Amino acid sequence: MKMLNTTRAVQAALIVAAIGCASTRAFADINDYRFELVDQAVKAGPDKVITVRLMNKKTGKAVPGAVIFATRLDMAPDAMKEMVTKVTPVPEAEPGTYRFQATFGMAGRWQLTLGAKIQGESGTLENKLVITAQP
Repeated sequence: MKMLNTTRAVQAALIVAAIGCASTRAFADINDYRFELVDQAVKAGPDKVITVRLMNKKTGKAVPGAVIFATRLDMAPDAMKEMVTKVTPVPEAEPGTYRFQATFGMAGRWQLTLGAKIQGESGTLENKLVITAQP
């Protein structure tokens, strides 16, 4: 009788352990995120502010707290990749939005390239967004 109770206890413990191992937490993939432009166009000229929103594609919610470590703004969409301008971070207006100040030296299409780390995720998010500078 003791042997039967011990066997059942061991079987129950193994079942509980198997269920516990099967239910591990699944993290989102870095590809589940993207940057979006809040405004697709700006006026050409100095000190213009670009606002982007970091979105979780699965939940549709803005993601705050990302560390943006790489920025580049150039005219690659208009075949002038060498036309580069400085991009300066500006404090966030609301959680999940990221703002940058730049000078758009001429009208045309400009490409904003961003590299970011997202809290709790492995890998690096890289996005290229096209902004139109209007005269």
